Amino acid sequence: MPFRILLLALFTLPALAQPIASARARFTVTTVAAGLEHPWALAFLPDRRMLVTERPGRVRLVDPRGRISAPLPGVPAVSTGGQGGMLDIAPDPDFATTGNVFFCHSARVTGGTVTRVSRARLDGDGFVETRAILDALPAWDNQMHFGCRLAFAADGMLFVTTGERSDAATRESAQHLDGLRGKVLRITQEGAPAPGNPFLGQPGRRGEIWSYGHRNPQALAIRPGTEELWEGEHGPRGGDELNLIRPGANYGWPRVGQGVHYNGAPMPEGRSLPGLVDAVHAWVPSVSPSGMAFYTGDAFPGWRGSLFLGALSGQALIRLTLDGQRVTGEERLLRGMARIRDVRQGPDGKLWLLTDERNGKLIRLDPA
Repeated sequence: MPFRILLLALFTLPALAQPIASARARFTVTTVAAGLEHPWALAFLPDRRMLVTERPGRVRLVDPRGRISAPLPGVPAVSTGGQGGMLDIAPDPDFATTGNVFFCHSARVTGGTVTRVSRARLDGDGFVETRAILDALPAWDNQMHFGCRLAFAADGMLFVTTGERSDAATRESAQHLDGLRGKVLRITQEGAPAPGNPFLGQPGRRGEIWSYGHRNPQALAIRPGTEELWEGEHGPRGGDELNLIRPGANYGWPRVGQGVHYNGAPMPEGRSLPGLVDAVHAWVPSVSPSGMAFYTGDAFPGWRGSLFLGALSGQALIRLTLDGQRVTGEERLLRGMARIRDVRQGPDGKLWLLTDERNGKLIRLDPA
């Protein structure tokens, strides 16, 4: 399938053409591609091409020079509207052998919509053998709070985040262990509960659950060199969280939280309770974290070990410094530029970003 060139890779944003100074690095901003409609996630393939999702239900291939393919055929059917659509994407860690790709998206089923995980095989410039492997039931009839971030562990198990679906009637489902809303899940590549999960085999509890009490988690990453799973989630009015996820742990929503409800009502049981896990870091007011990457590359030596998150309402790229499992500092880059939806470290050791816009962009940070 021929590529169409939307934008040359060397075209830079005029306002950001000059080097930008960070606390530990200097960089420039290059717009690699534009014309993407509300892009949500990007993932690198072994040949350095990228799979990029667009929320209205499309997936495209983008090469490192910014040439964007036509929409790829064979993608899973999605339920569009609101916050729903085609969301995260993750190639199989053994993609070079299997060609498998995993999708997280919204889907319509009897009774409403669900967060769904699907799998397909990339064959040339299209997907084949596409099938759903997990639905985060029970369904609910709205288009809000799907969560939908994916992260593969070193053992090939797949972590999945699900939202509690936003409505007052569904908030408590984040605390219910007989359903999959408001959870971090750990599943096999067939969609089954992964061996060793904390509630596996317990009556009335779903074996896919790894942790619970989550609101709308849209950031997820495993810290390189460790088994630490880190998660970022949206609070209501204030109280966005960065969490270190532990198996079987309860992260409190909607019983506790750092912010207040949209109507101004406080959290019913305050900010913290014994037995519930507190956030490692919280943002008040909200920044709406989306996308997360630990930086380990050579392009920016001063950033090694930092944790980067995109900020939607905060319109920034957030850099956190860590001492062990403690956040020691925060820096906000690219303030006011755009809603940053995803952030990934590329095979070139640089940072690649997506902006959440009707004319969304694929951006690369280059050392100055």
